[in-house]
Amino acid sequence: MQVMQSKFVIGMAFGLLLSAAAVQAQQPKPWSATWRGAGMAPCEGSEGGALPCPPPARVKAIRAGRMFDSKTGQMLTRQVIVLSGDKITEVGPEGQVKIPAGAQVIDLSQSTVMPGLIDAHTHMFNARKPGGTTEDYMLIGLQNAQFDLKAGFTTARDMTSHGNGYGDVAIRNAINEGRVDGPRYQVSTRGINWGAKPKDPNVPENPLASAIVRNEEEARAAVRDQISHGADWIKLYPAGAYSFSPDGKDQYELTYPKPVLKALIDETHRLGKKTGCHNYGGEGMRNAIELGCDTIEHAFGMSQKDADLIVSKGLYFEPTFTRYTEPYMDDNDAKSTGGKYRMIPIFEKAVTMAAATKGMKLMVGSGADGATLPHGTQALEFVNLVKHGGVSPTKVLQADMMTNATALGWQDQIGSIEKGKFADIVAVSGDPLADITEMQRVKFVMKGGKVIRNDVEQQVERSAKR
Repeated sequence: MQVMQSKFVIGMAFGLLLSAAAVQAQQPKPWSATWRGAGMAPCEGSEGGALPCPPPARVKAIRAGRMFDSKTGQMLTRQVIVLSGDKITEVGPEGQVKIPAGAQVIDLSQSTVMPGLIDAHTHMFNARKPGGTTEDYMLIGLQNAQFDLKAGFTTARDMTSHGNGYGDVAIRNAINEGRVDGPRYQVSTRGINWGAKPKDPNVPENPLASAIVRNEEEARAAVRDQISHGADWIKLYPAGAYSFSPDGKDQYELTYPKPVLKALIDETHRLGKKTGCHNYGGEGMRNAIELGCDTIEHAFGMSQKDADLIVSKGLYFEPTFTRYTEPYMDDNDAKSTGGKYRMIPIFEKAVTMAAATKGMKLMVGSGADGATLPHGTQALEFVNLVKHGGVSPTKVLQADMMTNATALGWQDQIGSIEKGKFADIVAVSGDPLADITEMQRVKFVMKGGKVIRNDVEQQVERSAKR
């Protein structure tokens, strides 16, 4: 027992060191010794290698023709946003906020300006296929992260690495260190599955895929292991596959026994982290709600009683609505039921009911995983929640910005355009409160004061030349 405790302490210390290194590396240190290489002295990366030093912080100002206030849901007009480095220093009506002399001015006076978008459920890594190498999938994961950023998603939560081990931690840290552009990023690494059968001593378990647990002790140990490797969240699977009874009743597979699920959630909370629970419905979903899983994901079979319990416990509901109303769902149901029964209308009813439940903390996440919903196209989630989920444009934007930020614990840093928060800003040409499909046509993206994409001013320049 003493040996196990020692291993745990060492593992937790290693995890804390990883987290601290990632935070410190956001500001690369000047080269620690006299520079004896070529060119000017660089900065030093976390691994000791040379990095170009970041440029000095510059004051910028954005003229916003319209600006969505995500806290009140109001659309403001003729606003000015001033920023220095990666933070907002002032925001308000153009008659009240003075643009500092020498500031770089970005003209978005013909656009709608909003806080950076947040995707609360991604899989940056495509599902690992036989023969694929770690190097292949690291590049794919990085490419997906950059697709998302260019689409306006300046923050993302990754809900398992899809058989790619702790690669999401490496990408998160590289983004934090400024080595590559990508969203602000919270990760859940491998995830933890239930092993219904005893372990086969002749078949080694895949260290890159989800951990398999068979009792409470293994459950707690798996949580500790993943957190020691850098997990921000623990991804759990309390309810598995769905099917239909002969009379068309939707039914759901129960995975973990309730005491095991309790051990998983309790251990995660004891270590200061959060759980995200994949639930289609049934007893597994109810167990997750009762035991306080922080985010209830999907929930095809949610009832009003379930929704009320989620609210009473202060949990969050994240449906990934688009991902489970795509045509492949009907294809699968037609094949398994002979065309008799469909899950999509059941899910649509559940989401509409949940979104209308007073006090429901609705999150917005795409479930993009390189399969049926390509990275960079997640704004379709806004459209479908409005058109098929009964959510108003104002509410869906507030859910994406404010509720998502709070669920991630970053509400003081992102989610609204306010003094002191990160300068994560996006813009579209039209008014998304009048036409939610505008969210699919992001024209401007800034993350931490750095312009990632600016199609607006390019278009103005082209028009002027004509």
